[in-house]
Amino acid sequence: QVQLVESGGTSVQTGGSLNLTCIAPHSGDALKRHPMSWFRQTPGSEREVVATITHRNRTSYSAAVRGRFVISKDNGKHTVYLQMNDLKPEDSGVYYCNSNPSIPTIWTWGSGTQVTVET
Repeated sequence: QVQLVESGGTSVQTGGSLNLTCIAPHSGDALKRHPMSWFRQTPGSEREVVATITHRNRTSYSAAVRGRFVISKDNGKHTVYLQMNDLKPEDSGVYYCNSNPSIPTIWTWGSGTQVTVET
């Protein structure tokens, strides 16, 4: 299985920007075959999808982040990115990446990366 690794999260002021990175090591050409999403989760809440990029590079976003976040990927680097702009306190949470829908036999959840947006 591919062990996903997220990084880039930190504390940032309202209105700031962050770049998150998801590395899918030893995944070959899998990013050319599977849609990938960024998810976020806060304590007491269910994990929600915030952005998705398909194997054909079509993108979609939740209403909460549309117009502020941009998902992209580099198949050659086996990496998925999330550019987050104009951050708001409600964007705070632990961010994860994975295929969508998840395929446990191929992709293994990472530990996520914490994003905290200060008020």
